[in-house]
Amino acid sequence: MTAVAAPANAGFASLDALVRPRSVAVIGASDEPARIGGRPIAYMKERGFDGALWPVNPKRATVQGLPAFAAVEALPAAPDVAIIAVPADQVTPTLDALGRKGCRAVIVFSAGFAEMDEAGAAAQDRLTAVARGHGIRMLGPNCLGVFNDSIRFYGTFTASFEKGFPIPGNIGIVSQSGAYGTHVFSAALDRGLGAPVVITTGNEAEVALGDALGWMAQAPEVEVICAYAEGIRESAQFIAALDLARRNRKPIVMMKVGRSQLGGAAAKSHTASIAGDDTVTQAVLDEFGVVRARTTEEMLDIAYAATKRIYPARNTLGVLTVSGGAGVLISDAAEQAGVEMPPMPEEAQARLRGLVPFCAPRNPVDCTAQVTNNLPLISEFAESVARDGGYTSILSFWSQTAAGRSVGPSLQEQMRKVRTAHPDRLWVMSMLAPNKVRDYEADGWICFEDPSRAVNAIAAMGRFGAAFARAADAAPGPSLPAVTLPAATPSEAVAKALLDAAGVPAVPEHACSDSEAAVMAADRIGYPVVLKILSPDILHKSEIGGVLLDVGDAAAVRQGFGTLLDRARRHAPAARIEGVLVAKQIKGAVEMALGVLRDPVFGPVAMVGLGGVFIEVLKDVGFRRCPFDAAEAERMIRGLRGFPLLDGARGRPKADVAALARALSALSAFAVAAGPRLAGVDVNPLLVLPDGQGCFAADAVVEVDG
Repeated sequence: MTAVAAPANAGFASLDALVRPRSVAVIGASDEPARIGGRPIAYMKERGFDGALWPVNPKRATVQGLPAFAAVEALPAAPDVAIIAVPADQVTPTLDALGRKGCRAVIVFSAGFAEMDEAGAAAQDRLTAVARGHGIRMLGPNCLGVFNDSIRFYGTFTASFEKGFPIPGNIGIVSQSGAYGTHVFSAALDRGLGAPVVITTGNEAEVALGDALGWMAQAPEVEVICAYAEGIRESAQFIAALDLARRNRKPIVMMKVGRSQLGGAAAKSHTASIAGDDTVTQAVLDEFGVVRARTTEEMLDIAYAATKRIYPARNTLGVLTVSGGAGVLISDAAEQAGVEMPPMPEEAQARLRGLVPFCAPRNPVDCTAQVTNNLPLISEFAESVARDGGYTSILSFWSQTAAGRSVGPSLQEQMRKVRTAHPDRLWVMSMLAPNKVRDYEADGWICFEDPSRAVNAIAAMGRFGAAFARAADAAPGPSLPAVTLPAATPSEAVAKALLDAAGVPAVPEHACSDSEAAVMAADRIGYPVVLKILSPDILHKSEIGGVLLDVGDAAAVRQGFGTLLDRARRHAPAARIEGVLVAKQIKGAVEMALGVLRDPVFGPVAMVGLGGVFIEVLKDVGFRRCPFDAAEAERMIRGLRGFPLLDGARGRPKADVAALARALSALSAFAVAAGPRLAGVDVNPLLVLPDGQGCFAADAVVEVDG
């Protein structure tokens, strides 16, 4: 596959000097191979780095047998990359000297910067300014460095290589934590997984997580990306990297730890409070098909499966087993992981019963241990699962049978024939045969001892495949409306008018300043009506009794008008009261909620969920970075646990999901067009009528920063 190039303004290729250098200077080079300034030189000498290697040490003529230079100025040429391993107070002048020499990239091992205190943060800011002034890409400070075994470059001081250098492979690792990044590398090495490229970003003063991910997304050395992140502080490069990886069909499996706060102002918004600390980041990862791992073991399971580069866009699982119990366990795991297990066709089931009358051929296909008495039956069952079932992923459970002297060799041969005949499937084996794993892997199998871990890895391959398919089919985003926000947070009536103009329909209504105007409005709308107190200072009206339902005639309107004013004066005496809103009462609708919050990293994020009080109780919501089209909005809606309420559950009429999706997409476009002064939006409830009848915002808050 031809790789897609990164956007010209992303700058990912500028990291080539950092990760693929042809000349390396080590400032603070040590003659001791075990010291921080000595390890990079020792590693590159041992591995045979064939570029130029220039130690800088004013006290020595040679370092580890190489000619040493007294200062940066004495270097024979500008290095592609310089490794800085000097005390913190010497880092900035060293970087400035490298910049004047023409160096393109630096790796700063030195600590004592923003990770320490405010003085360290100020020093780091000065360091960053010097790097940017010279156009230098800077990794760190306080980082463990980077290595790229494909060119034998080792710009790192990790001790991990004392247990072994990288083996051939296509996994790249990006980590904000140096120690944990090399921990993942070592764990991969223990499992026989090749991770030849590792980038650790440290304090991220200049090069950040997104930059490193973006470089790997376009680098031929890397086909699978593992990432460890504690926090994401830059959105543009991060989003560009995830998008590029998806378009280049490079899966990212990420362990994201820690939580980000949305800020105190966000607490005013129901949408923001429901989002929680980590939900927005998860929504962004889901948008681009990044699979989030809970443990290092799970991360490596998924990366291992991804090395086969088979990513089913519509993942279905067929299971062939000699154990009914294992079949049940796998079925439970598949349901929990969201992997479909359609039954075998009836005709195929009947044919398999003809081969083994007491088999259970539905799916899981339990061929029973009987097949070990007639080994050619193994390939008969496996071929039927692949051919007749048409599953994109096939998990075969053989336990210790695969290692048996009597059955193992023939089992491997039979399964090899079937796998070879269907190379486009994801073939996975669950077996207790550590001495046979390499043999099966050589045949193209993915091997796990635990079938539940196998199912989780299979599920991840499907999620990658679905994301890659979405990237291929991606349509242009929605057009943005013209939006002019008021100077301050408006009343409900003005909020709904703003949203209605942008494509979020409002319930027919009129703002009224006196009771007679309210009666006239109700007569025009038709009874019954809803009365609501109208005030920009009372955002949640139901909490003070500021909403009256089923107001059935003119007398009730007059009485209700007075009641609402009394309640507002009693419960919110300082609030500005603009009157009462008279609105059409809509019945027979499903109550939904839409919202927008402004995330400090990713900007406006839209929400959809069940409306009314259920949104806060059930928290059955979906989030997506704005803007997005109606097709993506409908995917969000269909992903809700409560979607059956919209889809005709228990004999209800199907709701107008298409209209709901259009409104949600329109809200996402409004959020972007409104700009940074838009603090948040709550539309609750949004009343969704039966199919073809549309949806209407019954209440809305548009929060505006002054």
